[in-house]
Amino acid sequence: MQHRVETSSGPRSSAYINALSLEIQKKLQRALASSSQRRNLLEELFADIALEIDDRAKDIILSRENQISSAANGVNGRLYFYDVLADYYVRLPPRGKPILDLIVQLWSQSFASHIFVLLFHNWLFEVQLDDADVQLRYASALVQGATNVFWIDIQSNTKCFQSLFQYLLNEVVLEPTRLNKIPIQAQRDLYLLMSRVIFFYNSVDKLESFLKLCPTFPNASLVGGPADILIIELADQLQKLKVEPVVLHYLGQIKVLRGMEPRIATSARLKTCLYSFTSPGGPMYPTRAVRHAARDALDLLFPVGRYPRRLISLFFRLLYPWYLPSSCWYFITYCIKVLFYCLLRLIFSSWGKLGKSKRA
Repeated sequence: MQHRVETSSGPRSSAYINALSLEIQKKLQRALASSSQRRNLLEELFADIALEIDDRAKDIILSRENQISSAANGVNGRLYFYDVLADYYVRLPPRGKPILDLIVQLWSQSFASHIFVLLFHNWLFEVQLDDADVQLRYASALVQGATNVFWIDIQSNTKCFQSLFQYLLNEVVLEPTRLNKIPIQAQRDLYLLMSRVIFFYNSVDKLESFLKLCPTFPNASLVGGPADILIIELADQLQKLKVEPVVLHYLGQIKVLRGMEPRIATSARLKTCLYSFTSPGGPMYPTRAVRHAARDALDLLFPVGRYPRRLISLFFRLLYPWYLPSSCWYFITYCIKVLFYCLLRLIFSSWGKLGKSKRA
């Protein structure tokens, strides 16, 4: 995927984007000058640059006489201010330098890494940084900022930062020449981050290439290969998730792990994680939909031991008697629905046979 945003070279478009850049610079200066309002100002700035661009602003910014191409239109027809600004600072690096200098001065503040990754994720892989310490600082901020904004998407079950994810995956992690521009430790951290969110952003079709380009880890003899790293990060991520639709999404896509051959310890880790979602009560308190999805994922990935797991699950359900009435009611309504649909199929089938016999 090409992440470039095609903008107009006309004075109207340039003036509009330059005005946006100046407003960002002013707000950062205000945040630097006011310690009491610093967090609020940075949070407001982050929210502003993460906003989706409306159609009127698109007409001003984008080229070809308002004909928005699919590449310029962001992801799924949605374009955000950070998409345009990140491309602007790549094309005109001097415009971004004052903003970058201000962010560095606010480095330790909340939302500073968020703002940095949104505005300069392209720039970091296009410029040549000779200072190794500066390169490591920027790369670490990139990973930290990306971790934060992706977690915002996960917690709210949105895809506001999908274009950032796609750039980091397709243009960085899957492009060794660009990935090698950041230090090896940052490469590893970025790979681990992508392992945790690649399911959320519906990019499992890139999993084969992703695993082939796994960087070398110093403890590889203990952790295992690329499949082990992916599964370990995925299991850890699943245990942190609290939003039901997101958990269901992960469990629905986890079938792509079938056929992988991780280590026994890694398989046991994933199995334990999935099993924790199959029983009601603490510490997960999963809903019925989550329990059924986790059970289906277990049966698919680990078919051996399917029936003993069901018996153990039934035993643990007896430890939560207050769930029994709702479970019994669900079972009764489920059976009634099944019988009703079977009866309907039988009736329609009989009518069809009767109609054929009459025509004959």
